[in-house]
Formats: sequence, C-alpha cells, structure tokens
Amino acid sequence: MDDVMIVGAGPVGLMLAGELALAGLRPVVLDKRPEPSELPKANGLAGQIVELLGHRGLLGLLAEGSGFAGPAPGFPFGQVPLRFAGHDDMPLRLLLIQQPRLERLLAERAARLGAEIRRGHEVLGLAQDEEGVTLELSTGRARARYVVGCDGGHSTVRALAGIGFPGTTDDEVLRLGHFARDGQGPFEAPRVEGLEPGWNRTPAGRLLLTSLRPGVLIAGVRERGTLPGGPVTPDDFHAAVRRVIGRDLPLGEPIWLSGTVAQARLAERYRAGRVFLAGDAAHLFPAGGSALNVGLTEAANLAWKLAAVLLGRVPAGLLDTYEEERRPVAARALAQTRAQAALERAPGEDGDALRALLGELFAHEQPLRRLAALLHGSDTRYPPARGLEHPHPLAGRFLPDLELSTAAGEQRVAGLLRAGRPVLLDLRDRPDPAPPGDPGDGPDPALPEGGWIDVVRARCAEPPADVLLVRPDGYVAWAGTGGLAEAARAWFGAGPSALRATPA
Repeated sequence: MDDVMIVGAGPVGLMLAGELALAGLRPVVLDKRPEPSELPKANGLAGQIVELLGHRGLLGLLAEGSGFAGPAPGFPFGQVPLRFAGHDDMPLRLLLIQQPRLERLLAERAARLGAEIRRGHEVLGLAQDEEGVTLELSTGRARARYVVGCDGGHSTVRALAGIGFPGTTDDEVLRLGHFARDGQGPFEAPRVEGLEPGWNRTPAGRLLLTSLRPGVLIAGVRERGTLPGGPVTPDDFHAAVRRVIGRDLPLGEPIWLSGTVAQARLAERYRAGRVFLAGDAAHLFPAGGSALNVGLTEAANLAWKLAAVLLGRVPAGLLDTYEEERRPVAARALAQTRAQAALERAPGEDGDALRALLGELFAHEQPLRRLAALLHGSDTRYPPARGLEHPHPLAGRFLPDLELSTAAGEQRVAGLLRAGRPVLLDLRDRPDPAPPGDPGDGPDPALPEGGWIDVVRARCAEPPADVLLVRPDGYVAWAGTGGLAEAARAWFGAGPSALRATPA
C-alpha cells in the first residue's frame, strides 16, 4: 500500500508530490491524461507562493527565460489598475511562467526527489476504511493510506468523497486566446482606434487586449451567453469580437484558444476521512490572480503535515489543522475575487463612476498596500496550535526573508528552509555557543543527535524576535522568550530533544 496517492498532475498535485518527496515519502501521482497538457491556462504566479518557491531554491529555475520575477509593478483589481511603482516594499510578488513549463519543472523536481507520476489512469471509484483508501481506476485498482484530490473544479475525488461544492456560476462566457504577432512587445497591446490596453467595455460585453511575452498578444472576450459544445475555433473567437466591438480586429495567428464560464465555489470541507482536497478541487474563484497562489500554498501546508504523521513524528490530529488553516484563506480569496468580479461587471455610468472613484482611492499608499497584502496573502495569520497562545505578533505569519550572519557565513532565511524541515532560529546575540532550548525555562539543554528540527544560531541587524520556531512551509509556529517546549511538542511532536544542531 502506498503512503499517499495524489489525483491530478496539474501544478498543485505536482507541487504536493515534490514537497512530500522532499520530506522523505514516495508519493504516487495519478492523472487521467495520457500526456501533459500544453495549454497555457495560466501565465504566471502572483503572491506568497513566489517567496515559498524561493525558499525551496526553485525560483531561479522557474524564472529562467520568463522575463520577469520580483515585485509587481502593478496589478488589476476588477478592472481598476493598482500601480505599485514608486512605493517601496509592496508585498505582492510575480513570476511570469506559462503553465506547461511550470508543470514540467515541478514534475521533474518531484520525480528527481522520488515521486512517481502515472499518466493515463482515470479514477472511477473510491472507498475508504480505517487503514486506507482504495481507488478504482480505469487501469485497475490502487490503494494508499491517504488520497489527495488535486483534480480540478470537476473533481471526481471530491464527488466520490461526498464533499459538497456550493457556489454560483456566472452568466457570462469568457473566450481567451493567445495570438502570434510580429513586433509585439511584452506588456503591450495593439493600438486600434477606440481601444486601449486592458479591458475595453461596450454595451455588448468587454474585450481584453494585453501581452506578457514578446510576440504574443493575449485577447479575451466576455459576453452574456453559454458556451457551445466543442473547442473554441478562430471563427468562434472572431465572431465574439464582432458582437462585442462591432467590427473585426486583426489579432494575428492563433496559438491556442479556450472558453470558460467563471464560478465562485468553496468546498464544504477540505477533508473526508483519509481523503483531502487542494487547489481547484477545493475552490473556484471568479477572478484571476489567486487560484494558483492559494492552491500551491495549500500543497505546501498539507505536505509537511502528512509526511510528519506518516513518518511517526506527530499524532494524526495534526492533519486537522490543514482545513482549520487553509479553508479560511480560500474563503477570504473567494470574497475578494467576488468583489473583483462584481466591480468588473458593474454596468453603465454607475459602474464607471464606481471604478473611477476606487481608482482614486487605490492611488493612496495605505489602501494600495492593504490590497497588495490581500492579493499576496501576507495578511494571513494562522491560529495557534490547540492549547497554545500567540504572544508574539509574528507567530502564525509567514517569516520574512531576513538577512542573517551565521557561523557558516552570510545566509538568508530562504536558504535555511531549502530542505523543508522545521528550523529553530536563535537570534540572541550571546557568547554562549550552545543551541537554544526554551529561553524562558532556564539554561539550554544539551542536544542529542538525530532530531528533525534544525537549530541555527545567527545574528540579524534588526531581529524580529529572540528565537523563532519556523515550520517547513515558512510560517512561524512560535516566537518569543517562553513556551518553546510546548510549541515544539504541539507542532512537531517533540520538545527540545527533537532539536539538532546544524551549520546552516
């Protein structure tokens, strides 16, 4: 019996497989498609996942050839542009990478670490008992101790597990296409009389013109109606353009075309026994920019907890914190994307007035910074472990990438989390070389060999706390001057005896 089977080889399933393998498991990924998809459904990542990928040493590889990785110069919020240029340290981060390349690199990483990816296996049935989950596949039968459904908005795993997926479906159709255009630069759109880069609104709908890569125009058409059966053809797309703007538009040679209807949905639960959900199987957002950020960070959250339970390091109750932490994050993302969708759809002069007024408001730094944090996910604060409190403001939050001086030289937090293990970071400037125990409970104890919490002593120009206990997904489990032993037991199944010295 396998430890974990992941259904769905999209970005979330592949990220989960890589994180589980990094933690020491050998997960299996099942996908019904015989080959990876080449459709660029997404063109990049926005949010905290960009920082987490940097923590795993993946950001440089993923950004290679993408043209951009770093702080966002701006971002659309329901057709109201957010302009971050000129403001220091705005939290929102971007990585431009098309989904096929993202999936390929995540699959290579997962396989290199020991995960197995099996394509052409469709899930037809699911049954679970106290020991594991049995999957009926188009190719036979498989069994695992846990199953994670990462199989998209029409998730078979979610349906078979009996998890409801309430929400709404939009009454508009979006046709989206990429077109090859000679001389087309990045972040440019064709200059056509009466049309502007971004969304153009008419009484019949809206037309999008933008670009993220040289030589590629992205065009989108929104209008009321339903999608006909079958794939979107060039004739379909150009007919929709004519209906919306009243004339033909020279877009270029089509690279790929797709059609979709937006939905706003959130799974009633993230878990049913030994079955978990992540990504689009757990939520669908009616506006772009949040789905992969939320889904990929869900994968990182669930992976270290599943591995810790399966490796016998923590009680199985730790798995309850996955839904407790991540479902509220998805609910918040759903709320802000609903707001974006409503803002984008608001018709007529009333809608124009609303967007214009909010554009003036968002030009001020305080609301702009608040929206940037919301889109990035840096406003997330996880609740404390049961029985503990959050005495320090950094506890429960994602740890900034601090610059550190260690015995091994200059270092950053991102480098400490490369291995995907918990880290106890001692930032007290003191001559005593012993690693920290519980700073509030007297002298530091000796550390036995074989623990799984890495201990790093470092200096920091402006330390945010004396000591930080950091989870493998980059969130601070505990910070401050007392209660370390309790926090270590609650999150990692052990007190100071689980610590191990590391040269950083």
